[in-house]
Amino acid sequence: MNRNDLNEPTNRRGFLGSLATGAAVVGISAIAPTLNAFGNEQPAPFTTNDDPEEMFKKITGKHRIVFDSPHPNEIFPFAWPRVFLLTNEATGTKDADCSVVVVLRHSSIGYALEDRLWEKYKLGELLNANDPETKKPATRNPFWKPRQGAFVLPAVGELLIGINQLQENGVMFCVCQAAIGVNSAVAAQKMKLDAAEVKKDFMSGLLPGIQLVPSGVWALGRAQEKGCGYIFAG
Repeated sequence: MNRNDLNEPTNRRGFLGSLATGAAVVGISAIAPTLNAFGNEQPAPFTTNDDPEEMFKKITGKHRIVFDSPHPNEIFPFAWPRVFLLTNEATGTKDADCSVVVVLRHSSIGYALEDRLWEKYKLGELLNANDPETKKPATRNPFWKPRQGAFVLPAVGELLIGINQLQENGVMFCVCQAAIGVNSAVAAQKMKLDAAEVKKDFMSGLLPGIQLVPSGVWALGRAQEKGCGYIFAG
């Protein structure tokens, strides 16, 4: 047996402890739920019926971009992909020649979930995600099948930035399984529910066409390996 194997649990605890210390020093309080959720255990293995690598094989357009959405940021994670498509069209490039990926990770994972979960677990409050119309914590997914005229910008007009509307134009969405595990555990703790059951509920409520990936940073790496330019969207 490799001597280093004997020290692995201790090393892992030390690593997590170092992260916690670093978080205290720089004031990144958001990392605390992540550490508490994982504790001294390894993250749960990635489980899905679909191979996430298959989505990234579809990145074949002449112009390739990935939008990184780690936090709710008003309409920007969804408006910018639309602007990218519109301005490419205006300069002679059709949607089919653009490959656009949006990575929903960290506290943006709620946008990959159906309305019932937003209401049931108060995801607007949990994830600090406001409804663009009410300016209050969202009780629904504001970017899934929005009503006509929901998003209008001065001098631009209506923007079709619903996830379903963007998907119709070839925009690909993926969501971080690690963040689903963390945020479902936090929701379970707040509501005094079983964490495994809440995670199962979250997983059952993924929106159609959104690819589950092991982690958001995994997906960002894959997209950039495929030649995508990177834009921070949140």
